[in-house]
Amino acid sequence: MTSIADIIADFELLDEWEDRYRYLIELGRKLEPLPEEAHNEDNKVRGCASQVWVETRVDRSGPQPVLTFRGDSDAHIVRGLVCLVLTLYSNHTAEEIAGIDAMDLFAQLDLTGHLTPQRSNGVRAMVERIKHDARQALQSA
Repeated sequence: MTSIADIIADFELLDEWEDRYRYLIELGRKLEPLPEEAHNEDNKVRGCASQVWVETRVDRSGPQPVLTFRGDSDAHIVRGLVCLVLTLYSNHTAEEIAGIDAMDLFAQLDLTGHLTPQRSNGVRAMVERIKHDARQALQSA
């Protein structure tokens, strides 16, 4: 999977918004496929205009739970946004996840001004779902 640093560097090379949208679509194509059985109600993210699923895995083998995420969407650009958010949050401890602000990244990439209000709300819903799963992992640790 591409790192956040690589994604930021790639975005900085793209001046045109059409190119940035294409890049988001490309990111979505690189998402690890979500198994069909993971496209279920438990993994469905509420508050997204498109269909979005996020599967959470918690590794409790270390001193703190580490979360990894897989996701999918039925819309190409949204799938790219899913990839962006999952790359930002995956492989972090539950505590680290609490301190990561996806909106800072979206502002840095100048995405906030180029997403429709519905897509912005969907991203917020996805982030809240991830943070909720991190809080749950901490409580049951």
